Amino acid sequence: MILSDADILRRLEDGDLAVEPIDDLDLQIQPASIDLRLGREFLEFQRTNIPCIHPNSEQEVSEYVDETVVEEGGEFILHPGDFVLGTTMERVEIPADLIAHVEGRSSLGRLAVVVHATAGLCDPGYQGQITLELSNLGTAPVALEPGMRVSQLTFTELKTPAERPYGEERGSKYQNQSGPQASRIQSDHEFGGDQKPDSPEESEP
Repeated sequence: MILSDADILRRLEDGDLAVEPIDDLDLQIQPASIDLRLGREFLEFQRTNIPCIHPNSEQEVSEYVDETVVEEGGEFILHPGDFVLGTTMERVEIPADLIAHVEGRSSLGRLAVVVHATAGLCDPGYQGQITLELSNLGTAPVALEPGMRVSQLTFTELKTPAERPYGEERGSKYQNQSGPQASRIQSDHEFGGDQKPDSPEESEP
């Protein structure tokens, strides 16, 4: 079952779903979703001379990612073909019986801006800000202003709560993240990390 606005508001009031801060309920609560706003921090991928990125090398990733923080009242210009990591202003806490889906807003989609490449899922139990995978698929630069509504969350109720929700117990690598986070794929089991081989693939909000 997908939650309606009434279901979302009830969950927020009961405290088993958290999305904070919400400045304007009337503006951000949609018929079946919550609009999330763009944060000020961005991770930009720089041109690099390395022949390729090895997923098992944390050093290579850190060498070609630079952080940009937009000043108050400023804007971030997303150029055609760019791919950057952004973040939501809001921090979410998803209960064990819900999955949250990260979606783009249609108004930005019509400007050729997309908000995620593959990581469109927040697992049951996830807590933290949401990293956005921002791309400009168009032919003109687009100015993004921190605080603008950039994405939306929809919620699907599970038939039964997850027995092993996202979190410390299963070594979830993005739990409680703040700001945009670069890939931590090198901590996956196949690259010598702590994730257990029988664990399902983690979503990366």
